[in-house]
Amino acid sequence: MTEKFLDKVYDVGGRDATRDLYDDWAASYDAEVSQNGYATPARCAAALAEFVDDKATPILDIGCGTGLAGRAFRAAGFSTRDGFDLSPEMIAQARARNIYRDLRQVDLEDPLPVAEGAYSAISAVGVLNPGHAPAETLDAVLGVLPAGGSFVFSLNAHALADWTYEGRMSCWIDGGGAELVFKDYGEHLPKIDLKSMVYVLRKR
Repeated sequence: MTEKFLDKVYDVGGRDATRDLYDDWAASYDAEVSQNGYATPARCAAALAEFVDDKATPILDIGCGTGLAGRAFRAAGFSTRDGFDLSPEMIAQARARNIYRDLRQVDLEDPLPVAEGAYSAISAVGVLNPGHAPAETLDAVLGVLPAGGSFVFSLNAHALADWTYEGRMSCWIDGGGAELVFKDYGEHLPKIDLKSMVYVLRKR
């Protein structure tokens, strides 16, 4: 019987434990989340497509996992995708899909290894969660986006319960550094009755 991970993933914390869990989950990840109706990648791709006119612009997909978000962005017309993830086994699954131009193992608790302005579109689909990627990831992403660049990301119900994520976003919006151009609450993993908010921030 295949081991299930969805009942474990929201309780794990710390980079080593998180990396180990996703390494163990990599081979069965797609099947398990698909069985539970994983809807957020398509929602994020559709949202970003509303605000990026040039679909040839490279997208950086942070926390890309096995490439489900990359597949959704490709289906939405984005032709060039790069991916970062903490788990080497998840990256191996994504590489086998041949969805990404470049894949790198990156810890989101460290500074993003990206030159400012290198990407005008960045995504974090199902990644920003307590114990996985901290609220400061918003600062890191918006710090490397150029003016006019777009950041699409999701917060599931667990992350929405942690005020730090929306708090960091409010700091950028209230301070004039970013504009909230899209916000939508909807399905995340409907089979376990988990929803998510999808946001698009535009850097000012």
